[in-house]
Amino acid sequence: MRRARAGLRGWGGVGAMAALCALALAFALLLPLTLPGGSDAPGTGGRGSADGTQASTDTCTAPEEQTLAPSSAGGPTVDAIRNRRGAKRRLVVGVDQNSYRWGYRDPNTEGARLEGFDIDLVHRIAADILGDPDAVQFKAIPTDQRIPAIRSGRVDMVVRTMTITCAREREVAFSAPYFKTGQQVLAPKSSTITGYDGSLAGKRICTAAGSTAYLKLSGDREAGRLPATADISTTVPNQLDCLVRLQLGEVDAVVTDGALAASQAAQDPTVELKGTAFTTEYYGVAMRKDADDLVRRVNRVLVGYRASGWQASYDTWLSATLGKDAAPSMPPAPRYLRTG
Repeated sequence: MRRARAGLRGWGGVGAMAALCALALAFALLLPLTLPGGSDAPGTGGRGSADGTQASTDTCTAPEEQTLAPSSAGGPTVDAIRNRRGAKRRLVVGVDQNSYRWGYRDPNTEGARLEGFDIDLVHRIAADILGDPDAVQFKAIPTDQRIPAIRSGRVDMVVRTMTITCAREREVAFSAPYFKTGQQVLAPKSSTITGYDGSLAGKRICTAAGSTAYLKLSGDREAGRLPATADISTTVPNQLDCLVRLQLGEVDAVVTDGALAASQAAQDPTVELKGTAFTTEYYGVAMRKDADDLVRRVNRVLVGYRASGWQASYDTWLSATLGKDAAPSMPPAPRYLRTG
């Protein structure tokens, strides 16, 4: 597969970001919202479902280890995907299309092709299940609609910088981790904000609705670990919208995964990461709770991908923003503690 480095550096500024968002919206409207079978299934969860997930308090430990052992065996979910015919014989995957270097449409490529670290993984999974890395139907899914999209059957899986949490595992199943990250603060270089500390007092902070960032801020403010005057009322459907709000001066800071924040800092040279990461989180591939065979299959793919493919994808998409040393981002050796 040909993977070109995106030439998007220097896209900082409101005008450029507005253009990017407009392009993203246009493609979102073009992406079909139908089931592989040809029609949408009744939704089992909407925006309230996603928000409700985040309102739950995690009580378990090491959620990234609660997954099934790898297997190449078939099963009802994998067989259903393979039995699709004609143009519908594709893996249907929920992704982002405006997260720079993760899942985004590069306007410098023919047809504004979807590219990035997450997209590379999707192609690898499709190659394993269907024998064709391009046998994929991408669906643009907002941050707060990832779980509803899985539960309603609109997608087979979501590969969209989705953090594995105990609360989310009550609604969907996750693969083993494929990336390690942590929450971090993004703010203008001229800002007096120094990190996730008292300098956020009286500041307006933007997060994506249904994100682990909002859950963390809400819990910390209630517990007194975040200044009570920090304003966390600004939430947006897609994380990139926070950067636009920051550029427009509508908020003072953004809190998101450090991996995403680094990519946004690369888009706009007027902003920077403030302080260090204050959480440890892991991205996983999310699937339906009852799709055990698909979870095992994806975990089998990840075993091979970590050995051959992960590093190359990191070098292509993320080394410029996260550094040449990939060790801090490499997920730990997986443990498969879920039995069924």
